[in-house]
Amino acid sequence: MNSNSANSGSANLSRAGADRASRAAAASASSGASLNDKFWSGYTDLVQNVVIPYQYEALHDRAEGAEPSGAVRNFEIAAGRAEGQFHGWVFQDSDVAKWLEAVGYSLQIRPDADLERRADELIDLIAEAQQPDGYLNTYFTIKEPGKRWTNLTDCHELYCAGHMIEAAVAYYEATGKDKLLGVMRRMVDHIESVFGPEEGKLRGYDGHQEIELALVKLHGLTGEDRYLKLASFFIDERGQEPNFLREEWERRGRVGHFDPLPRERLDTFYLQAHKPVREQSEAVGHAVRAVYMYTAMADLARLNDDRQLEDACRRLWNNVVHKQMYVTGGIGSTHHGEAFTFDYDLPNDTVYAETCASIGLIFFAQRMLLLEPKSEYADVMERALYNNVLGSMSQDGRHYFYVNPLEVWPQACSHNPGRRHVKAERQAWFGCACCPPNVARLLASLNRYVYTQSGDTLYANLYIGSELSAKLGGTNVRISQQAELPWNGTAAFSVQPERTAQFALALRVPGWCPDMTVLVNGEPVSAEQGKLESGYLVLRREWSGGDLVEVRLPMQARLVYADPRLRADAHKAAIQRGPLVYCAESADNGEPVSSLKLSAEAGFVERRAGDLPGGAVALETAGRRTLPAANGEEAADAPLYRTEPPRSEDTTITAVPYYLWGNRGAGEMAVWLPVSGD
Repeated sequence: MNSNSANSGSANLSRAGADRASRAAAASASSGASLNDKFWSGYTDLVQNVVIPYQYEALHDRAEGAEPSGAVRNFEIAAGRAEGQFHGWVFQDSDVAKWLEAVGYSLQIRPDADLERRADELIDLIAEAQQPDGYLNTYFTIKEPGKRWTNLTDCHELYCAGHMIEAAVAYYEATGKDKLLGVMRRMVDHIESVFGPEEGKLRGYDGHQEIELALVKLHGLTGEDRYLKLASFFIDERGQEPNFLREEWERRGRVGHFDPLPRERLDTFYLQAHKPVREQSEAVGHAVRAVYMYTAMADLARLNDDRQLEDACRRLWNNVVHKQMYVTGGIGSTHHGEAFTFDYDLPNDTVYAETCASIGLIFFAQRMLLLEPKSEYADVMERALYNNVLGSMSQDGRHYFYVNPLEVWPQACSHNPGRRHVKAERQAWFGCACCPPNVARLLASLNRYVYTQSGDTLYANLYIGSELSAKLGGTNVRISQQAELPWNGTAAFSVQPERTAQFALALRVPGWCPDMTVLVNGEPVSAEQGKLESGYLVLRREWSGGDLVEVRLPMQARLVYADPRLRADAHKAAIQRGPLVYCAESADNGEPVSSLKLSAEAGFVERRAGDLPGGAVALETAGRRTLPAANGEEAADAPLYRTEPPRSEDTTITAVPYYLWGNRGAGEMAVWLPVSGD
């Protein structure tokens, strides 16, 4: 916390609350590592030096080639600084909130007086836009001031509040400045006066979950139980009968914000409000809403010791990960409602796999790790991070994918109405720009995902170079991790306790590397020295200053096969090396990529990809290419259908990391390719 920049602000924590906040901040600081990684530090620098400044300009409608945002302008109008009409989506405020949250995390990593000044100016504007009763939402302040809280199904009021709460917490932790925190505590006071089980209050909840997990963070900072109680209320009410959202929809004449004509029914499955959350077992509806809700459920299960909620979290996790998740860590298989469909329905070319959904899956995975240490949660966190999330942003930090496909045919993206949501190139900005600032806030806070701690056991979830200070075995311990992932499979931990102490360091055994080996001070760890528990190798011993733990993770490229019930990938395979999923691009293999066929017996040759950044490893393997014409025929004259089997020839297939696809211009791409010889 930068005490030199703290001000008195507008929020006054009680003495007891301040003590709890101090303890919470200390716990947060001790659980957050300082990154020093060959791979990931470059992305942290990119976020700080390029992404955050670029998004600031985009939010102010000054980014060249970017679709106008109107988000900051809306606050200026709501504050009375400017005149005009509301611009954008009903949830436009959330883009500003996520940017501010990313700034908070960035300032915790590296002070930046100019960035802090710009954030303070934006916070001043937000405070001016707040209404006298504490209400804060530019859409309803500007456009429909008389319709507050009348369309929770569609209008994202609590969702926007939740994102601004998260921003307030992050900014307070970074700077000690509590102005935005005070604004949002007043907003929550207002929300408490409107919602609750008491007579005369709304027994409702937002159509788009978010505030629930934000209130848990506010509780963690302030220590005030009322915030936890309010979060629990929103979770507990969801899906109860009589169904609040359905009754609200009936009162509006069955008309929604996005539907000017009456609908016959309200799809409560889309809103995860089809049944109480403790009874839910399958992931349904809008994918981002779902995983944001699951994140809050896991938080509340842990903090309230709620076994029923915990069981529901496990059921939902298993359904998402084992039946509805792409190999890249993407979720949400249809663009109709940005939603889950049903088990094993994972098309590659019409996929949605929204960036925000994978980010929400990472949130859910982290909370499940806090609920119970299990390597699968960290495996999924790593998969989504290295592939879907990282691949959503270009290497210049100024272009983004909203949709993350596993197969691209650019002509189809342009001409087939069913595939126009899929883009062959990343975009400068979006009218609905939820994803870019979401990427910024996740990457800026990546240090919070490397480790979790339970008692005197420190769990290393991600192999990312970092420095960490923690209290273990009754003593202060400094852990320095050096890691070479994703290109080389080595990591080393230097353990420096203030005095000799007994505690445990638990090392994740990645699902992609069951043959991981570990050495302590140069000696291999025996079965007696290391115990495998829930996918972690637990080293419990007396630790002394200078102890060194070396982890060796063979980075062998392998073919990955899907469950046969996943029809889109039948008779196909994907390529994975370490945590990275690979793909074939036409830039390396020509067109059509669909003519390529892998061989199950062929091995892989690794080489540096000179035309891709960051020392990327490309893979080459022997395969076959189907030819478009028979002997003596010109491809242009070949019949569309024939009875003769097609000809093929030997070829070398080149695969590159999926997260880097589309950085060499528009072209074809495929993750899953047909495979022969299996």
